[in-house]
Amino acid sequence: MKRIWLVQRSTLPLLLVAYLTWGAVGAIWWSTTEREHPTAWAGGGMLLLFALLMALNPEVLSPSWRHLYLAVQSALVAGLLLLETRAWSAIPILFFILSAFAMLLWPHRRSLGWLWIGLFALLTGGILTFRLGWGNGLLTLLPYAGGYAFFGVFADALARAEEAHRRTQNLLAELQEAHRQLRAYASRVEELAVAEERNRMAREMHDALGHHLTVAAVQLEGAGRLIPSDPQRAARMVHTAREEVREALDELRATVAALRAPLEAGMPLPEALRRLAEHFRAATGLEVHLALPSETFDLPAAHHLTLYRAAQEALTNVQRHAQAGQVWLVLTLHPDHLTLLIGDDGRGFPPEAEGRGFGLRGLRERLEALGGTLHLEERPGGGAQLHIALPRPQEGSDG
Repeated sequence: MKRIWLVQRSTLPLLLVAYLTWGAVGAIWWSTTEREHPTAWAGGGMLLLFALLMALNPEVLSPSWRHLYLAVQSALVAGLLLLETRAWSAIPILFFILSAFAMLLWPHRRSLGWLWIGLFALLTGGILTFRLGWGNGLLTLLPYAGGYAFFGVFADALARAEEAHRRTQNLLAELQEAHRQLRAYASRVEELAVAEERNRMAREMHDALGHHLTVAAVQLEGAGRLIPSDPQRAARMVHTAREEVREALDELRATVAALRAPLEAGMPLPEALRRLAEHFRAATGLEVHLALPSETFDLPAAHHLTLYRAAQEALTNVQRHAQAGQVWLVLTLHPDHLTLLIGDDGRGFPPEAEGRGFGLRGLRERLEALGGTLHLEERPGGGAQLHIALPRPQEGSDG
């Protein structure tokens, strides 16, 4: 709650100057007024009341009470001017104080302050004209009116400076709060970046190792069944499993060392897919039908790796779950996007299968990060089909 006494740091210097001014006027009054004159005590009382009212803080009052405050102070000064005393010429100086107060009481409506200053000048001019006549009264008014305006401008500048200081303090507080929030956001972003990197590493590990280890496991299972009846074929399958494990180790070293893409990522995408299909055919005995574009085209590394991993994951799922005899891998170029279809003639999939499996979730995250989509659907003619659409980057994009 604001106090009624003017003790605020911003107004204390002005209040001290006001009391010094009042003290000077009071000293002149006291030194030039006859003590026995009946007006001496009346004037002294009005001067004392003026000083007491100056100590009030009219800023806590409502606008109407502020007007009343200035009206009472003005009436006191006018009463002093009308008294018969030789100190009358010092009395209008008290309006200097009121001019400053008037500007400070309405910092956002300065026109009211200037209106009061104009009223002080009119009141002073009317009394001086009454005492000295028109000519001398108006001439005597000029320096006083200039003083009223000067103190009004001075107080207005003080009010503007105080307002600017408050705005600066508010801005500083807002900046400090924004800085605190930015630090909190930066910490949060760092946590999210770590989580995203962990997810990316998990996808890399799954995509890079899952395919090779699945093929090796299937080959070893088959070799175990064929050892009694067909040891030569079993040996070939063991050899294939050993190669798959070796490639898995190479992928693991590369991923742990630098999280690099597989060797096929350095090839054009059709050639990388053809090599993957040939390797899959040799490892599983499944027939792979390829439909790849003949023309060359450029893709950013992220697009290349995502499509390659999608084909790798789809082939791995076919080998694990489809019980298929044939696989179709179709890459199609469109003006603004690419589509990759990997289908099989196996047993299909249940409707809820699309949301299962870490591998498909990882692929969907990769594709969504690049603006692509992934859908599992029935293949025309039977079986299941993975349908991937990925926007082609604009010319000049670095991916």
